[in-house]
Amino acid sequence: MDSQTSAMDKKELLLFALYITGMVLVNTVGSKIISLFGVRVSVGIFFMPVLFLITDIVGEVKGHSHATLFVNYSIIMLVVLFASTALFVQIQPHPSWELQDEYRQIFGMSMRMSLASLISFSISQTVDVNIFLLFKKLNKGKMLWLRNNLSTITSQFIDTVIFMFIAFYQTTPKFTVAFVFSLIIPYWLFKVLFALLDTPFCYLGVKWLSKEK
Repeated sequence: MDSQTSAMDKKELLLFALYITGMVLVNTVGSKIISLFGVRVSVGIFFMPVLFLITDIVGEVKGHSHATLFVNYSIIMLVVLFASTALFVQIQPHPSWELQDEYRQIFGMSMRMSLASLISFSISQTVDVNIFLLFKKLNKGKMLWLRNNLSTITSQFIDTVIFMFIAFYQTTPKFTVAFVFSLIIPYWLFKVLFALLDTPFCYLGVKWLSKEK
C-alpha cells in the first residue's frame, strides 16, 4: 500500500468513526427535546446534518460504493444498538442498584420510536447518497454546492416525514395528518438552514479528503 492510499484510508476511517459517533449521538442524547426559537425539536437536529455532510464528502471523493458502505454499516450498527438497548433495559438489575427507573426512562425508547428512527435513517441516507451522485453525474462533477444542498434538503424532508408519522401518527386523537405536518414543517426548515450553513464545510471536507496527505 503506497503512502497516498494509506493517507486516504486513514482519512476515510476518521470520517467513518465520526459518522458512527454522530449516528449513536442522534439515537441516544438525541432523545432530549428542547425549544429552538419556539419550535419543539430534538437535540439530534444538531448531529443529523453532520451525517449527511459526511456521506456527501465521501461520495464526492470516493464514489457511490464507499458512501453506500458507510450507510449500510451504520444501519447494521443501529440495529445492534437498538437490540442491545431493548435487551438491557428489560434485564432485572441487582437489588443494590436503585437506578432502574431512571435507566429505563433514559434508554427505554418505545419500539415504535426505535422502529421510526431505524426506518427513517435507512431510507433517507440511501436517498441522500443516490440523489447526490445522480446530480454529480448530470452536472459532470460541477456545482458541488447544488447537489450537496438538494440531496440533503430532500433526504432530510423524507427523514422527518417518515420518522414523525411512524413515531406519532394517531398515538392520540390529536396526532392527525394535519397536526403531524404542523410539527414536520418547522422542524424540517431548521434542517434546511443547517444544510445551507454546512455548504462551506462540504467544500473543505472534499478538499481535505482529496489531498494526498
